[in-house]
Amino acid sequence: MFWLRNVGLAFLVLAMVVALSLYSRYGGGDPYLDLSTAPLFGEEALETVLAFPEPFGNVAASADGRVFFTVHPESGPTGPVLYEVRDGAAVPYPTREISEARFVTALGLTIDQQNRLWVIDHGNHGFAGASLTAFDLASGEIVHEVTFGSDIGEWASFLNDLSVSPDGRYVYIADVSFFGKNPALVVYDMETGEAWRVLEEHPSVIAQDWIIENPEKTMTFFGGLIALKPGVDGIVVDAGGEYVYYGAMTHDGLYRVPTSVLNDRSASDDAVAAAVERVGEKPLSDGLSIDVEGNVYITDVEHGGVARMAPDGSLQTLIASDQVRWADGISYGGDGYYYFTDSAIPDQMLQSKSHIKAAAPYYLYRFKADIEGIPGR
Repeated sequence: MFWLRNVGLAFLVLAMVVALSLYSRYGGGDPYLDLSTAPLFGEEALETVLAFPEPFGNVAASADGRVFFTVHPESGPTGPVLYEVRDGAAVPYPTREISEARFVTALGLTIDQQNRLWVIDHGNHGFAGASLTAFDLASGEIVHEVTFGSDIGEWASFLNDLSVSPDGRYVYIADVSFFGKNPALVVYDMETGEAWRVLEEHPSVIAQDWIIENPEKTMTFFGGLIALKPGVDGIVVDAGGEYVYYGAMTHDGLYRVPTSVLNDRSASDDAVAAAVERVGEKPLSDGLSIDVEGNVYITDVEHGGVARMAPDGSLQTLIASDQVRWADGISYGGDGYYYFTDSAIPDQMLQSKSHIKAAAPYYLYRFKADIEGIPGR
């Protein structure tokens, strides 16, 4: 019996050590300030584009009015994961076979000025190889593809969101790195095939110690041992291709860095860090978009809506609704609407398939953007 007591004590000590280790690395945090203002538009401006039985991931809208989305990989989808909205229905893109078989954990989407749809797949957090695929929207054919090595899509990384330079040469990717705790921006030069990581360990990409208090759930798990505190998430390049704007989800700041520095493969870490500028104070956020006047649109994960940050750093809530569980990806369409997904993270993260099914449907929304005070992209 003595040895059993010793074994039990050893397991108890080990469990306490593991718990303390998890808490010190992933836990803790404080509530964040509510930066929202009275919404510029009422809920009547919020339109449902599509109700879907699985949680949405990100969205991309084209200049000619086409809309694409991914199924969020955290929900463990088993069928097609890339869709186009056609006549009010979701159609696997470009075919059911490719949409179902090609991807591991596709999430981020964007459409460049060359009319290509880019899809980033974090490759099961780097363990299955993060990849990037571009489809020509005129033909549906794959026109570019690359699988990143572990030096770019590191083990425990999370290549999550992306934006493409106006000339179509450079792809800018945000590595959230929730598990790896090594967030960074990734620059990919499609002409040379080179990719490199920048701003590793820079304060602008690292999560601060905030706890997300979403109305559906305070985002802590396992009795508070782990809190959802992602690093750099939203990323977007401006219409002129001069700056890349980015923000960590659990961070109080929106930042930008000149593309001239990012695109310079020989630029030192110090040179890139010195070029970073803080734009303003933002809500805890997910996706980003931008218009032609440099206003940045930010999805607010705590208040179910979208805010706009002007170039001077001032913040205005545009739209908010209690029916939005988690405002996620956002994209401007040629029809004058901003589209955004409600990924309902509290109803899918670490949830069973039965819970996810019971919490359906999930929604893709839009609101009109080319009206007073809101120029389109």
